[in-house]
Amino acid sequence: MTTTSAPNQATPPNRSRRIVSITLAVIAALVVAFFVFANLYSDWLWFAQLGFTGVLTTQWIGRSVMFVVGFLAMAVPVWGVIQLAYRLRPVYARLSSQLDRYQEVVEPLRRLAMWGIPIFFGFFAGFAASAQWETTWLWVNGVATSVTDPQFGLDTGFYLFGMPFYAAALGFASAVVLVCLLLTGVVSYLYGSVRVGQRELRISKAARIQLAILAGIYLLLQGASLWLDRFRSLVEPSERITGPGYVGANAVIPGQTILAIAAVIVALAFFVTAFLGRWRYPLIGTALLVVSAIVVGAAIPWAVTTFQVRPNQLQLESQYFERNLEGTKAAYGIDKVEKENFQATTEAEAGQLRNDAESTAQLRIMDPAIIGPTVRQLEQYRAYYQFTNPLDVDRYTINGQTQDTVVSLRELNMSQLGDAASWQNTTLVYTHGYGMVAAAGNERTADGDPVFLEQAIPGTGFLTDLKYEPRVYFGETSPTYSIVGAPEGTDPIELDYPLGADGGSDTRTTFSGDGGPSVGNVFNRLIYALKFQSEQILFSDSVNADSQILYERSPKDRVQKVAPYLTLDSDPYPTVVDGRIKWVIDGYTTSANYPYSTGVSLSRAIADSNNPAPTYALDDINYIRNSVKATVDAYDGSVDLYAWDDEDPLLQAWQKVYPSSLQPWSEMSADLMSHVRYPTDLMKVQRSMLGVYHVDDPRSFFQQDNRWTTPNDPQDPATFQPPYYLTMKMPSQDDPTYSMFTSFIPASQGGQARNVLTGYLAVDSNAGNEKGTKRDDYGRLRMLVIDSATTVPGPGQVQNTFDSDTAVSSQINILQQGQSEVLNGNLLTLPVGGGLLYVQPVFVQSSGDTQLPQLRRVLVAFGNEIAFENTLSEALDTLFGGDSGANTGDETVTPSDQGEGGSTDGGGTVAPSGDYAAALQEAGDALTARQAALTSGDLAAFAQQDARLTAAVQRLLALEAEGQGGGSTATPAPTPEATPAG
Repeated sequence: MTTTSAPNQATPPNRSRRIVSITLAVIAALVVAFFVFANLYSDWLWFAQLGFTGVLTTQWIGRSVMFVVGFLAMAVPVWGVIQLAYRLRPVYARLSSQLDRYQEVVEPLRRLAMWGIPIFFGFFAGFAASAQWETTWLWVNGVATSVTDPQFGLDTGFYLFGMPFYAAALGFASAVVLVCLLLTGVVSYLYGSVRVGQRELRISKAARIQLAILAGIYLLLQGASLWLDRFRSLVEPSERITGPGYVGANAVIPGQTILAIAAVIVALAFFVTAFLGRWRYPLIGTALLVVSAIVVGAAIPWAVTTFQVRPNQLQLESQYFERNLEGTKAAYGIDKVEKENFQATTEAEAGQLRNDAESTAQLRIMDPAIIGPTVRQLEQYRAYYQFTNPLDVDRYTINGQTQDTVVSLRELNMSQLGDAASWQNTTLVYTHGYGMVAAAGNERTADGDPVFLEQAIPGTGFLTDLKYEPRVYFGETSPTYSIVGAPEGTDPIELDYPLGADGGSDTRTTFSGDGGPSVGNVFNRLIYALKFQSEQILFSDSVNADSQILYERSPKDRVQKVAPYLTLDSDPYPTVVDGRIKWVIDGYTTSANYPYSTGVSLSRAIADSNNPAPTYALDDINYIRNSVKATVDAYDGSVDLYAWDDEDPLLQAWQKVYPSSLQPWSEMSADLMSHVRYPTDLMKVQRSMLGVYHVDDPRSFFQQDNRWTTPNDPQDPATFQPPYYLTMKMPSQDDPTYSMFTSFIPASQGGQARNVLTGYLAVDSNAGNEKGTKRDDYGRLRMLVIDSATTVPGPGQVQNTFDSDTAVSSQINILQQGQSEVLNGNLLTLPVGGGLLYVQPVFVQSSGDTQLPQLRRVLVAFGNEIAFENTLSEALDTLFGGDSGANTGDETVTPSDQGEGGSTDGGGTVAPSGDYAAALQEAGDALTARQAALTSGDLAAFAQQDARLTAAVQRLLALEAEGQGGGSTATPAPTPEATPAG
């Protein structure tokens, strides 16, 4: 009996493995989805707490709508052309063996590809379209400006709002048609509608119609793009200007018109071919179109430029230069500069500053870029506090008088916690800074330190008398996030401020405002634990039902999130307004599409020695307005946006996009109005453009015979000198007002310019102190055009004169003896006494680890004379014949290193008297001899003279301690022509 075994049964698929795989995939998808949800939900909580949910929903809706539009606009046509090309394929086409193999590979995946390819391209198109949602919304909400361009007579609103949208739409449509054309060709080839062989191309009727229509549509879009290029030429740089010149207006634009019409004609030829089957005519037309583009787009403009324009450029281009002058000035807000020819006096006489006594009373001798370490040493109190560098400037009314001040907030420096930087300390305990420090800009102590008007912990001074809120939860160096708040009656755990030397009596507080989203429930705690990747948020017992989480705490970051359409000023500044510390941030609306306006790199224009070049999403601009003033409360982080320039068309459009996010500027309180100022970055951009566009005559613009530039900072020659705020008056003003100032010198190629003043610019920065009223003078640009017959040294020359003057340098060298280091402060240029006065404070600090810059001397210059004294008052008196007539903030100060002063010799030099003069002379002689020995390499002589110099310095210090001293000079400076540029 034979037994036959049963055949092997097929192994059933491992269902459990498939279930596990599917389950893991679903779990992974849910985890990813939850992380995405957590991010979106935390954003919603943040915006909702601030009251700006409309901004977030507008962004979500805008991006979503444009994604759907972009997806459908690409996916539907792609799906349609693939379906048509497949369904209209020839049924009995003879295919090559190679195509047969292709079809064998493609056919199993055909259904997936026919849906997958449209979806694939649709997603890419959707993301690309969603990035253009702002462009689309601006086009929908664009406004008319009532200003027309000089070439086509179109409203400039078309260039600001319409043209960017049309360009993006045409580019997107061209991409869709091009993808459809390529996919039609591929499918038609795979399925035999298009056959290549035996030196001929065979196309089926259905494929011919489809390809010809798509090609015709593509050419129509190119014709529309060429037509649009006519208008885009008004915002594109040409040889000398932005916008079309003579060649552009008379050759390029007509050529683009011809090419656009020709593209439409060739497109019609393709449409005819779709039905008649004649490919010859559209192909010939396409070839002619390419040749025409070369001839019309390159050859004709070259011929017109070479044979007509260059021999007669000024005559032919003048009207276009005029267009560029007018367009640029209007776009940058420099079309109403008040110019005044200024014949500067260069001779200093007694009493010359008497009429400017009110202006000189606020001359700032405390440089905010230098005294930061001094403020830190005197006011920091604990290592975990810090002050920004450079400090900020502001002004306050104290006892009825306006006082220019140097200010800063005492913020946290978490990097100094060291081993104490636990999660609990950095999140729950060290949550805020404390207090503002304010010093008079025009005063000093006897030791050369700032005179503080508000200081200490707890605070003392005029702001504390006003009972302001000193806590700084939102600042430029605040922690990434803090958790604050607790039920009433709970023991506070937040460190408020230290008391006592050992910190044993530190005061504690609990945040009582509405500053961040609630983390009082488990779900929100989970959301933020994921956001900040910190499980302590979820499990800490210190997080309670009333807890809030504070994050996005930088004032600029908060304003940027609620007003994403703004470009923000690089210098937010704190001020005390209505009993609260408020950060004030200026916001700009910018564009690169203003007709006939020359562009500028925003980052390069605003870079100077105080501000390295930042990065901007839109860096190359040709239009700017200070459209918004924003404030951020330092205690609760609340943001207020005020429409400052309500006539700006860009702001009007954005107000339609984000309705209810802005308040009218008339709602600003009187106290806030008294602290807003003309923004620094706007002034820098305007002065950059005024270097070329201060002229009104096209001939001068063409010849470039009067180009200016901003002088380099004498202390950092690689960067521009920053503008500065002072309470001063220009010659055309009756009273001093808070203004910003800058100067100009001649521009040159290769840095060979003469460093002499050619212009001086001031802008009124005082908006007033009444609610609902803006001063008429606010934002008025006043320019002094220095008469060419008068040579006024520029900042570089003056600094060179200070550095090379033997009397000054010998005293500087004495100040540098031992472990001392001399720091030159900001070199201010001031329009007083009928001329231009230079003032530079000189500070001395230790070269060791502990730095405390203290004001020791003041250098001043007027015309060709300089003076170097212990105080500004003494320096001005010395410079102006013994009595300048000026009022200064340091008139009553007797510096601790100054003795009884000196006597005036017959040559205009104020020389020290007695033993001090002899010791000073001995020190100068020893210094000169020591330098000579060093140059000659005589080390023995060098050592001998060094010992002699040390003895002389010790003698000087001893005499100063006894009350003798002085050391003042007023020596003639070399003429500007003979002095090398600094």
